[in-house]
Amino acid sequence: MDHLFSVLTFAALTGPLPKLGVVAVAVLAAAVLVLPDRRRQALAMVGALVLSPALLLAEIWNSPQLGTLHRHPLLAAFAIVIAVAVLIAGSALITRRPSLVAVLAVVALPFRVPLQAGGKTSNLLVPLYLVVAASALAWIWSAMRDPGSAWAARERPRDDRTAGLVRTVERLLALYLVLYGLQATYSADFETALQNMVFFYVPFALLYRLLRSLAWSRRLLRDCLLATAALAIAFSLLGFWEYATKTIILNPKLVVTNELHTYFTVNSVFFDPDIFGRYLALTMILLAVWLIYDRGRREQGMVTAVLAILWACLVLSLSRSSFGALLVGMGVLAALRWKPGRALVVAVAVIVIGGGAAAVSPRTFGLNQGINGASSGRGGLVSGGLRLFADRPIWGWGSGSFVTEYRRHNPHRFTALSASHTIPVTVAAEQGLIGEVAYAAFVIAAILLLVRGARGDPVRSAVAAAFIALVCHTFLYADFLEDPTTWTLLAVGVSLAVAPVPVRGRVAVEAEAVSSARSDALVSPAGS
Repeated sequence: MDHLFSVLTFAALTGPLPKLGVVAVAVLAAAVLVLPDRRRQALAMVGALVLSPALLLAEIWNSPQLGTLHRHPLLAAFAIVIAVAVLIAGSALITRRPSLVAVLAVVALPFRVPLQAGGKTSNLLVPLYLVVAASALAWIWSAMRDPGSAWAARERPRDDRTAGLVRTVERLLALYLVLYGLQATYSADFETALQNMVFFYVPFALLYRLLRSLAWSRRLLRDCLLATAALAIAFSLLGFWEYATKTIILNPKLVVTNELHTYFTVNSVFFDPDIFGRYLALTMILLAVWLIYDRGRREQGMVTAVLAILWACLVLSLSRSSFGALLVGMGVLAALRWKPGRALVVAVAVIVIGGGAAAVSPRTFGLNQGINGASSGRGGLVSGGLRLFADRPIWGWGSGSFVTEYRRHNPHRFTALSASHTIPVTVAAEQGLIGEVAYAAFVIAAILLLVRGARGDPVRSAVAAAFIALVCHTFLYADFLEDPTTWTLLAVGVSLAVAPVPVRGRVAVEAEAVSSARSDALVSPAGS
């Protein structure tokens, strides 16, 4: 009997069921994003919460980490009971105070736990998963009891165009999720596609819906920003300690890299200096908005001090992609605050100065090694990805298959990097024109929505600038929809586009003037 059970289990876990499961869970996540009725969204959310762990369990069933649970089923049952009790307690607390979802999610965003799945060690956002699961239970309870409860934000878009853009963004995002699930079925690396779906896309889609359901207030936005700034300062202090002691607490590969070079790179609690740099750069963009709008000197002085700390640690991370993202984000802030022409002049001046410095001392910037050497081998990955796209331009090689296909097609150019580090190239190689068009349409629509009406609004300007900076970072590094920050910024930005937070002081007068001018421009043709 035990042998028969083992055979049946193996057949279920290695047959077509996992592939069908990935497609099904992708459809459920998409339904959470686009269904208009909260009760239907809740049912889709229940399905995603049940099916995702089942798929994950199927993936890691034979993993050494589950060996203890196989040998001690009572211990496994006890662990499940404890986990369920924690989730129920958390959901009860969040049911009474839904705004806790935002703060808890922001605090949990950076923390990753290394776990083995499918024979690979992945750095998973376990604390964030717990927050999402507990919050989802509270959201489902609220939606099924009273669809019009206080948990649901009152969505009254200012105009039909905004409402149309919101629907377009969410439908395109849902389309991309479904395409990713379908294209995983013919991938040579189905395990990676499955992990991306259950570890990232599904929980982050639920996170997006949860954050979109909140009524964002000035106080809630301030609490989230303060929590982010406090964490960034703490991570920076840890980075300074790493640099002073020449000690890396995470990522053994970075330890080896530091031993091979004269410079020393810090990564704080992150497993990758580029992810650490991205976190610091995005935080700096969100804080910088305080300096260019009407704020008190005391607040601006405190923000300046924080920015100085974050900048110093960003330099120690040596993340060139993060420096580029920071420059882009600051340029967007300037363009939204003042006339775009001025921001463009400053950007051109910075580029000219940077180009001149690189020409004078190419060795400093690694340009003496060529493009591939200066980018740590990423140039070869990009060119290899483009060749993969050329071989299958329509449907691609399948979701999550870039590393496998790249190594199969380039056996003489083995690389330790895990992706092309250019998201559009990764999407093109894995999903062809089908996925590339969906991805590009989503990014363009999201940027249009976040930027539209953001001029004169400090909060919306900061969110739009951070999102655009993150998109630019993905041109030089991996992780776009695999990063919960993308979904968080998008959820906040879309919520504020639908229901902006009132602006105070001189900025409110400027915003009102801009709004009146636009209204006059729209009305005058009809009146004449």
